[in-house]
Amino acid sequence: MGVIKALCISEKRGTQKFQIDKAEFRVGHGIVGDAHAGNWHRQVSFLGLGEIEEFRSRGAQVELGAFGENVVAEGFTFKELPVGTRLKAGDVWFEITQIGKKCHSHCNIYKQVGDCIMPREGVFAKVLRGGVLKAGDSLEITEEKLPLDAAIITASDKGSKGERQDTSGDKVEEMLKEAGYTIFDRTILPDEQSELEAKMKEYADKGVALVVTTGGTGFSERDVTPEATLAVCDRLTPGIPEAMRALSMKITPRAMLSRAQAGIAKRTLIVNLPGSRKAVEECLGFILSSLQHGIEILHGDAGECGRK
Repeated sequence: MGVIKALCISEKRGTQKFQIDKAEFRVGHGIVGDAHAGNWHRQVSFLGLGEIEEFRSRGAQVELGAFGENVVAEGFTFKELPVGTRLKAGDVWFEITQIGKKCHSHCNIYKQVGDCIMPREGVFAKVLRGGVLKAGDSLEITEEKLPLDAAIITASDKGSKGERQDTSGDKVEEMLKEAGYTIFDRTILPDEQSELEAKMKEYADKGVALVVTTGGTGFSERDVTPEATLAVCDRLTPGIPEAMRALSMKITPRAMLSRAQAGIAKRTLIVNLPGSRKAVEECLGFILSSLQHGIEILHGDAGECGRK
């Protein structure tokens, strides 16, 4: 167990990082506002306070962040942690991806004192789970699986105005809880593609395991949930809606009219369900037992599918 002593960012590459009061971490990105954040393996950098203090003991006057580190923590010798180690602080999870780095062009600290500890003492990580952290928060190594949680979005013009009870959302929540999911959030939105996209992106930035939508999958001009899903997802998972339609066809031929989609946005699985309570119960019932395994593969907590 350790403690975060400082959070640092730089707004431009090549400039020294400075301390901030709190930092928002996004999945697949890093710290919001940091010039080195992005969709790569070195989203966040870590450096131990002990290594910085030892460097200072040699007479160098350096501020926290001077070595280009995002997170300064006490209680760790980060370079001793192997690649793949997971760290957890509050709601935020990290996975170490690189130990040290090659210094291609010497930084300001090296030019001033002839040495820099970041290339040999620092580590880099990707964000597995997003959230907000501040100095003083605890940081720990974890071997746990990422949380199995879910968010529910009901797409309904009338529901968003309070003119219709959200019985389909109620059924989704009931079934997910019975399957062992924790409900991260639940919301009702109008059938507006931009609003649906924004909420899906918000959940994906935080790393919610599963986002289930209900409503907006039909032929009406206002039915835009599939379009919002396609706009947000990085990869599609066509087998999920295909299975729902195929099994639903055994109940009603109108199942062929469903335009439901499913896909992956960062580390989040998004699945569209129909808008009626009965159809939700049927369609989610067809796929629910298999979703957890897919999510665990997506999170790196299980091996690939296969049958012996």
